[in-house]
Amino acid sequence: MPEVAAPIARLINELAKLPGIGLKTAQRLAFHMLKAPAPEAEALAMAIREVRDKLTTCKECCNITDTDLCRFCSDPGRDRTTVCVVENPTNVLSIERTREYHGLYHVLHGSISPLAGRGPESLTLEVLTARVRAGGVREVIVATNPNVEGETTATYLAQILRPLGVRVTRPAMGLPMGADLEYTDEVTIAKALDGRHEV
Repeated sequence: MPEVAAPIARLINELAKLPGIGLKTAQRLAFHMLKAPAPEAEALAMAIREVRDKLTTCKECCNITDTDLCRFCSDPGRDRTTVCVVENPTNVLSIERTREYHGLYHVLHGSISPLAGRGPESLTLEVLTARVRAGGVREVIVATNPNVEGETTATYLAQILRPLGVRVTRPAMGLPMGADLEYTDEVTIAKALDGRHEV
């Protein structure tokens, strides 16, 4: 980007790497940051640093947290007999927005995709199976995305979890094939969870 100063060009290039941000939006954001008061720009930079430095994964469910246990695992009011398995932390937020689910979560941090070179070993399955083996869990809701990778992951999870004596369910369709939970509205997710079925 030779027509702008190097620091602005660098910022535009970095912003354009974010999902959903094209070059024009990256330029608008960069110039907005340039005009912003210094404390605002510093607050943004600090927030980005803190996200990278202070966040870790919950030792029980693998969700993103800044403590040993996330707010769901440490909440005594949650139903500990049900675990909803999702691909990514953003899926937890989508399900929570429905206010219909009151159990615990488990975040896989991806899905099985042989074409992309991701096998079961790249997911947090050992932590999940250890939780189920420890007892107390009666149902595992496999809420992976309704696409090829999500279905492959759901089938694999059913195969490894059923022998452990838990009910394995999948949210009812109503979630369109090829969609991501992150972009699905609350009503659709709530109806899909309500009509879940055995895998």
